[in-house]
Amino acid sequence: MAKTDYLIGLGSNQRHHRHGRPKEVLEAAIAQLNRNTLSVRCVSSTITSYPIGPSSRTYANAAAIVESDLDPLQLLLRLKEIERQFGNRNGQRWSKRVLDLDIILSANGTYHNINPNLCIPHCAMHQRLFVLGPAAEIAPQWRDPITNLTVRHLLSRLKRAKPLDPKQKRY
Repeated sequence: MAKTDYLIGLGSNQRHHRHGRPKEVLEAAIAQLNRNTLSVRCVSSTITSYPIGPSSRTYANAAAIVESDLDPLQLLLRLKEIERQFGNRNGQRWSKRVLDLDIILSANGTYHNINPNLCIPHCAMHQRLFVLGPAAEIAPQWRDPITNLTVRHLLSRLKRAKPLDPKQKRY
């Protein structure tokens, strides 16, 4: 397969015994992404965000553009392998976690109906400021192949619908 650029969302809301606080976990994860068949081309700033669901811990979130010759399903498996290297995710959905890595967009367009665990573009990206904010910083002109809107436009729409909480900040 030819090399493809992917937009990856990163999140952490739990310390790691070796890497430290969530911001440092993301930095270590980016270094890990840059190994083997992945090449990190660009990384956003890290922001904090409030959790969705039962967790009470704030998240550190960022986005990265990675280049890879892996197909989307192979990339997903590689990302899950990296997550496991940082510690297993225990408990219920949206609970605390050391590392969460999601494929948000692909330069090759859509990918769905092949695996129930993978949908590109990410099915919830349109509702998440903590995804679109960092993504717009590094990939403002990338287009959602479903709506044909740019990431910057999606972020603008979401901000009008859901203003950013003044307590959220950049690290």
